[in-house]
Amino acid sequence: MPIRLRAAAVSDVGVHRETNQDAAFTAPWGAAVADGVGGGPSGDLASAALIHRLVAEGAMIPDPETLVVRIREANWDIRAHVERDPALRGMATTFTGLFLGAAGDLLVAHTGDSRAYLLRDGWFTRETRDDSYVQALVDHGLLAPEAAASHPRRNIITASLGGGEDDTISVLERQPVVGDRWLLCSDGLTDYVPELDIVELLRSAGTAVDAAADIVALALEAGTRDNVTAVVCDVVDTEAGAEHPVFYGSAGRYFTEDVETA
Repeated sequence: MPIRLRAAAVSDVGVHRETNQDAAFTAPWGAAVADGVGGGPSGDLASAALIHRLVAEGAMIPDPETLVVRIREANWDIRAHVERDPALRGMATTFTGLFLGAAGDLLVAHTGDSRAYLLRDGWFTRETRDDSYVQALVDHGLLAPEAAASHPRRNIITASLGGGEDDTISVLERQPVVGDRWLLCSDGLTDYVPELDIVELLRSAGTAVDAAADIVALALEAGTRDNVTAVVCDVVDTEAGAEHPVFYGSAGRYFTEDVETA
């Protein structure tokens, strides 16, 4: 039996926002979260358009180069929306995704300040680097890592997907191990909940469904002022559910004819 993902997600608009600009999807072959860039127009449309176009290409992603091409094609969809409606100029989204490769590896794609974490044999690691102003300060030794979450400019990002030819995306290759648990999340979680609290819930929750629900509930309890989305993926070597994707957040509101939403 090949490696699969048993994945679940929860996305909540939160009590301080009127629109959920987070989008996510889950499937046995991949999962992702996208967070519309705050301060720009129609971040909810940007995140949803990117997720839907990426998923519409199908499940087979043989290698990192193919994944980059598919993300660039999805990014062009954002540009197409802007070309049709100039009022949308400036809309953009972060993106963090996890995909099964044909070689049995896992491909982690990332831009912006959404994150991917890995829990393996009790060890918890952050697998992505924030493309953000405060991360640059940390990298240059100008800010202590523990101070980044409370920095007043923590929401300034330095990379996103907005339909531009020079938009950047990084893809990492990881070897999956049965029993691994991955978390993909928007900054509505990580800006308000310490990583130690997140890992405790990932360790204690029995299923991916329970883990995603518990993590979002914790962010709401912590007073998050943003939308919050948690996507939890367990690496398994058994059947992992239906092949079709399930969409969440803004991806569950846009372009949802004949697809499943949650």
